[in-house]
Amino acid sequence: MRHIRNLTLTWQHRIDYAPGAGMAPRGVLWTAIMSDKKKYGFTTTILHNDRQKTIEHGSLHRPIHTSVAFGYSDARQLAAVFQGREAGYRYGRQGNPTVSSLEDKVTKMEDGLVTLCFATGMGAIGAVFQALLRAGDHVVSSSFLFGNTNSLWQTVAGQGVGVAFVDATDVAHVAAALTPQTRVVFVETIANPRTQIADLKRIGELCKARGILYVVDNTMTTPYVFRPKSVHAGLVVNSLTKSIGGHGNAMGGSLTDTGCYDWTAFANIGANYKRNLSCNWGVAQLRAKGLRDFGAALGPEAAHHIAIGAETLALRMERTCANALALAQMLEADAHVAAVHYPGLASHPQHSLAGALFRNFGSLLSFELKDGIDCFDFLNRLDLAISASNLGDTRTLVIPVAHTIYYEMGAERRAAMGIAESLIRVSVGIEDTPDLLGDFRQALAGLPVLADS
Repeated sequence: MRHIRNLTLTWQHRIDYAPGAGMAPRGVLWTAIMSDKKKYGFTTTILHNDRQKTIEHGSLHRPIHTSVAFGYSDARQLAAVFQGREAGYRYGRQGNPTVSSLEDKVTKMEDGLVTLCFATGMGAIGAVFQALLRAGDHVVSSSFLFGNTNSLWQTVAGQGVGVAFVDATDVAHVAAALTPQTRVVFVETIANPRTQIADLKRIGELCKARGILYVVDNTMTTPYVFRPKSVHAGLVVNSLTKSIGGHGNAMGGSLTDTGCYDWTAFANIGANYKRNLSCNWGVAQLRAKGLRDFGAALGPEAAHHIAIGAETLALRMERTCANALALAQMLEADAHVAAVHYPGLASHPQHSLAGALFRNFGSLLSFELKDGIDCFDFLNRLDLAISASNLGDTRTLVIPVAHTIYYEMGAERRAAMGIAESLIRVSVGIEDTPDLLGDFRQALAGLPVLADS
């Protein structure tokens, strides 16, 4: 064992064999493995996480394993892996070494027990329904949701699961909606796109007291800004496509079991999965039903892109959150703007709650232009901000919400969710702050100034 600049390294050796007949040894390779015992900061932990285990040829990153099948020299071992008696890989849809490495990183980020990765964030949320709910069950969901999540719960409701949408900014609304059949309470930390913040801590206390699985979508905050485990969330959703991957070049999603939920209280665990320790019941069923059966598996190439992007999550979030606050303050003072929705503003209804819960206020904001101003005219005047549908990219992205991602649900449902027809969502990037503010300022300057209605 050797200590280098406060990093504890264990040196392991293995024989390196030359290829070809006889597999003759050609030397000894020494590999440094970083100790997992010391507590490091968020970024240090993620940067050096791959080094917790031996990496081939001294590589600093886990390689991309593209194989979908995994061979065993002893067929009995293959059977033992399939039966859960030994650890190992069965088939690429249920697990892959590259994906496992990413899962371990996300688990460390969320301070959880175990993580499962999926092809997309929606695949992760869909797995909750596919693997854990049955006809006759009941879900209480925040009514302030990402449009596709709202659509998914509508689909679920059409398949025999009751879904109650409530204003989750007050725990009383959640409590009033609970029934004896309620299996899941689902909320987003910061709602996309109107930025309402759920009564996270008190909802967690309610779910803990009632033995209900509390599922929190942490995409808009990320585990750097907030860990839902701190409010008793049992499962944490992250769309890895967004800020964790951070570069808009790979799609992925995850579910992290925090260890806060007692799975012995969950009515829908199959007998096959109760052979595991009770703390693993939920993940075992999610892996089988959500990955093996539902098939929403993350590919190794995407997993590698996301894992590399995750290394700079904290740095990017510091910059994007600072940019978002500066932009929100500028917009709030502009005569063309009717309303700005950003938790970092004192005018936000949950500003104090956000300050108490979160490290920063997030990189998502939305705003409404005054009546009579065409949102498309404004968007088309922007030079740096890009009209595109994504979040958590390094670049600032803007989208007219009612006309795109919320168009399908109709005007009545949009109104109920507080989505104004002029609402513009902004996913704030890492541009230099003066450049970003200047771009929005010049786009607004070219619009007509209208009197307050």
